[in-house]
Amino acid sequence: MKRVKCECGHINPIGTVLCESCGRTLQEKQPALADMRYDGSARRSQTYNKTIIDKIWNFFSSVKVGIWLIIITLAASAFGTIFPQEAYLPPGAQADTYYKDQYGTFGHIYYLLGLHHLYGSWWYLLLIASIGISLVICSLDRVIPLYRALKNQGVKRNPVFLRRQRLFSQSETELTGQTKEKIITHLKKKRYRIREKEGSLLAEKGRFSRWGPYVNHIGLIIFLIGAMLRFVPGMYVDETLWIREGETATIPGTGGKYYLKNNQFSVETYNSKNEKKVFADAIDRVGNGKVAKSFQTKAELFKREGKIVYGEKPKLKKIKEDNIIVNEPLRFDSYSVYQVDYKENQLDQMVFQLIDKKTEKSFGSIKINLLDPDADYDLGNGYKVEVASYLPDFYFNKDGEPSTKTKIPNNPAFVFNMITPDKPKGEKSFVAIQETIEGSDSNKYKMKFDHVETKNISGLTVRKDLTLWVLALGGAIFMIGVIQGMYWQHRRIWLHTQDGKVLIAGHTNKNWYGLKQDLKYVLTDTGLAEPADQKELVKSQE
Repeated sequence: MKRVKCECGHINPIGTVLCESCGRTLQEKQPALADMRYDGSARRSQTYNKTIIDKIWNFFSSVKVGIWLIIITLAASAFGTIFPQEAYLPPGAQADTYYKDQYGTFGHIYYLLGLHHLYGSWWYLLLIASIGISLVICSLDRVIPLYRALKNQGVKRNPVFLRRQRLFSQSETELTGQTKEKIITHLKKKRYRIREKEGSLLAEKGRFSRWGPYVNHIGLIIFLIGAMLRFVPGMYVDETLWIREGETATIPGTGGKYYLKNNQFSVETYNSKNEKKVFADAIDRVGNGKVAKSFQTKAELFKREGKIVYGEKPKLKKIKEDNIIVNEPLRFDSYSVYQVDYKENQLDQMVFQLIDKKTEKSFGSIKINLLDPDADYDLGNGYKVEVASYLPDFYFNKDGEPSTKTKIPNNPAFVFNMITPDKPKGEKSFVAIQETIEGSDSNKYKMKFDHVETKNISGLTVRKDLTLWVLALGGAIFMIGVIQGMYWQHRRIWLHTQDGKVLIAGHTNKNWYGLKQDLKYVLTDTGLAEPADQKELVKSQE
């Protein structure tokens, strides 16, 4: 890096506005008041613009760029809340069809733009990373030269530097030892740190407040790192698990390591007369006269033993048995399983009978598990029923063909192939709830709906968050920076004697009124002129 040597002998980096030692201006054109931003120190972004690295550095060091990145990220985050994210769709819903079916063309565009999976998308993570890069470069571009300038600042400043300060006064008098001691005493009472050199004096306090914004940046960077760690596998889990009574299912987010069995789900509603009075409005809104008081799942937790062998049932070891109650989750190995929702009397199994259409004679019944139906059912004596097709959530699509909306058995329908001794090739029959369509008018047999069995479904949320301490640390550091920069100010007072004159100047990064009051107290009974605010004078001259 090139250097610029000041008349005082101090060597400054190229681009420095004010000499780091004496404060002499290093520019040809001098404004009325000294540019004290970053104490006139050189910033890399304002000095170099040749290589691609310089251009990237200059781009991210711009405060405007940082603000625009934040605005774009906030706007994207807002768009992500218009419709539910993919993780919060109903069980079994397919994102590629759900948004279009539910929200029309706008929902389809929402899906195509990737807003349905916004917070895990590559471009959203790129925005977060760009904000972090901007914070780092902005901080380094300013904090390093500022630190160097404040560390190298000399006690004896150039008279021109003092005259160009906002608060300045000149007294045509000699500074006696008694007056000087009185000034030092007053400064110490105001908790200024005092340095002297060759008759000049520098009083300073609150320098640490200058680092408040950069402490803020450190806190934000740590917070952003914590947010991005949520996308690292194993660091953050927020999954939904719908599990039926009697069912054992893999706990999502655990990599198939843990399993949960729903032994029983129970719900308690408000029933007493007094409770009904209190919750009358809520009961009326529900419409069925039931408002849940509490609900819970009696569950067993299992851990898989050995390696996963596809096609074989996993070997499970029981870990614990507990009740999962609202606000009382099941906790294990950094995971928490919360009770959040439920569905009562959901379709679980359907029972059909194979009968002769004319005689109504039954040749046996079959019970079909709607979540995992078998391919065929043998009734014996040569009678057999094959499940040719299964539509869990039956509807007719736009082409008029039978299809399914989801994999959840909300409206199950079947295409059966009925094989009998006299019909070895089988007969087709389409059966839905309260609807049977024969494959042929000449069918001798049909599948008759007998009854349905239901079960309660427990809605659970599985959560794991190993990033909370990182987020909390970033937030705490950010607040320290806010307090540091808000409640303290960096105040400096210079006193210089020259040719029978006493020059006094003052500068602060904010709260000029407080500095004026300090100077008024310090110069009490000293006979020295109180510094005037030259900003008002400059405005009047302009």
